[in-house]
Amino acid sequence: MTLKSVLRKGAPEKIASKMIAMVFGWASVGLLVSASTAYAQSCQTAADMDSGARTTIESSARRYFDMSAKGDTASLKQNSISAVASNFTGIESAVKDNQPSLSGAKAVLRPPFLLTAEGTQPLTRGEFLCGVFGANGQTKESAVFILNNLPPGKYAVTILDVTGGKTPITLSLILQQVANDWKLAGYYPKSSQAAGHDAGWYSQKAKEYKAKSQTHNAWLYYIEVTALSVPVDFMSTLATDKLYDESRSSQPPDMPVDGKTVDLNAGGKTFHLSEVFPLTVANDLDVVVRYQVADINDNARVFQDNMAVIKALVTKYPELKDAFAGVIARAVDPSGRDYGTLLPMKDIK
Repeated sequence: MTLKSVLRKGAPEKIASKMIAMVFGWASVGLLVSASTAYAQSCQTAADMDSGARTTIESSARRYFDMSAKGDTASLKQNSISAVASNFTGIESAVKDNQPSLSGAKAVLRPPFLLTAEGTQPLTRGEFLCGVFGANGQTKESAVFILNNLPPGKYAVTILDVTGGKTPITLSLILQQVANDWKLAGYYPKSSQAAGHDAGWYSQKAKEYKAKSQTHNAWLYYIEVTALSVPVDFMSTLATDKLYDESRSSQPPDMPVDGKTVDLNAGGKTFHLSEVFPLTVANDLDVVVRYQVADINDNARVFQDNMAVIKALVTKYPELKDAFAGVIARAVDPSGRDYGTLLPMKDIK
């Protein structure tokens, strides 16, 4: 919702903590190493913080949650850093959109993290390694944050698990220290469910699909599990690293990933698929297929191509009918503009 230039773009992905361990020789010595002293950017876990600082951070996060639950966007704006207050429309909309899940709800605050970006210029790519890392990378209490173009300063990452409203959500608040105050610098509400189900449900279904050799359904459901298991896509933990590994091990070889395209023949044409991923639309879980086109100006033609791609995809992978409510085809031109078409699975003949 804010600090867009700071965050990584794209779907959630694993932070390469295992590679970091190997580069710095942690694996070779087999020691547990605290990552907070390794870089000009540093991170403290809640256990490492001064008790007074932790108390102030936590009370600030709870206060901003209370404002959110009351729909008091005026007070949130007043307590934001200047860069956020001057462009507050996104947060204002987020508070309004999530009001049914915030109003009357209860919030449990997870242990916060304190990030320090040193120097005089924004960090092109800030890698904040929080807590203790072992020979294979992350441990139970560790976390990694990847933040791009982050201005120098002290930032707190606070995550609240919100329940009792319409749907359970996580509310991640990024706070920045300004003098003696902790001002709001980022606001990230995220549903803990997709189409009415949580990460545990999708994990179980992924295992069931894998057991039935429905490898494409299993892989796409593991992607959904990972997305539901991390509150913000610039954070990685031991749990999400394991989920990422499980997803990668289940990845079918005929799916487009890591910039690789896959060809799909449909309607007498060959289409270059660039992405396939799950997406929640209202109360449904759909599968999205993105493919490359020269332009999208002829909407009638692109619509027909979209329909052809949808039908060809389901013909090639009929297992998708068991796992998704519909298919969304999106034709993407070289500039990134796209044109999408949704077809419910029941209407795909």
